[in-house]
Formats: sequence, structure tokens, C-alpha cells
Amino acid sequence: MATTNLSKYDKATIPNAKNFRFGIVVSEWNPDITENLYVGAEAALLENGTLKENILRWNVPGSFELIYGCKHMLETQKLDAIIAIGNVIQGETKHFYFVCEGVTLGIKDLNIKYDIPVIFCVLTDNTKQQSIDRSGGKHGNKGIECAIAAIKMAALREF
Repeated sequence: MATTNLSKYDKATIPNAKNFRFGIVVSEWNPDITENLYVGAEAALLENGTLKENILRWNVPGSFELIYGCKHMLETQKLDAIIAIGNVIQGETKHFYFVCEGVTLGIKDLNIKYDIPVIFCVLTDNTKQQSIDRSGGKHGNKGIECAIAAIKMAALREF
């Protein structure tokens, strides 16, 4: 589990995102968590120069559907990076492991196949409290961290 604040970064080291266009695909499952992650990601993009009209949001039913949502966004939109936002919390069955592995490998595959970075902003926690702590709670907001990663990866594409 994270021991540092996920929301802290040195703004002086972040490229200006004014000319970048970002997609964000958000899972509707555990919406209290995923909405907080989205709010953090959007705020960080805007704070670093992204224009509001250059942030495209699509919702999908759950974390497993993030793969198709991101793929469809990659194939139909002109973007510099995508952030996939989801949340999977450990339950009493093996379903948690299948979803986590599928989403992880699916997003990895998108990064290999396409020339647009897809940032993994999927919390895979043991408890709801851990997800709360990482989506605006005591550990900050993973959405902010992932938005900063998206900006850096979009800038990397320019080299």
C-alpha cells in the first residue's frame, strides 16, 4: 500500500499540456471511488495547461470494460494519451483476480498495439477503505498521479 501522498508532484517538472488532448475512460462500478479519481485526474490536467475542451470522457459499466472503451477511443478519437479509471475491491471469490489480471493485461496490450499511451488508473485494493484512502483520502488521489503520467507520456511521444 502506498505510504506517500499520490497527489504530490513538482509542477516545475511537468510539461505544459496546453496542446495535448486526453481521453479518460471511467468505470461506473464503485462510482464513489471512480468519480473521485476522475475529479483528481481532470483537475491535474487542467492545472497543467490542458484546455477543458481537450478532455474527452467516456463511461463504461465496469473495470473489465475499460479495455474495450479505451480501444474504441484509440481507434475513433485523435488523442495524445488515455487514462483508464477503475476500481476493483477484493471479495470472497476469485473474481477479483480474474478481473484484475484481465484489465492489467488488456491495458498492457493496448500500449503495445497502439502508439497512444494508455495509463492504468485502476485501484485494486483489499478493502473499500484502502480505495477511499487512494482516491482522495489520506494517501492522496491516484487520479492526479495518473494524469501527471499521461502528460509526461504525451510529451514523450513528441520525441
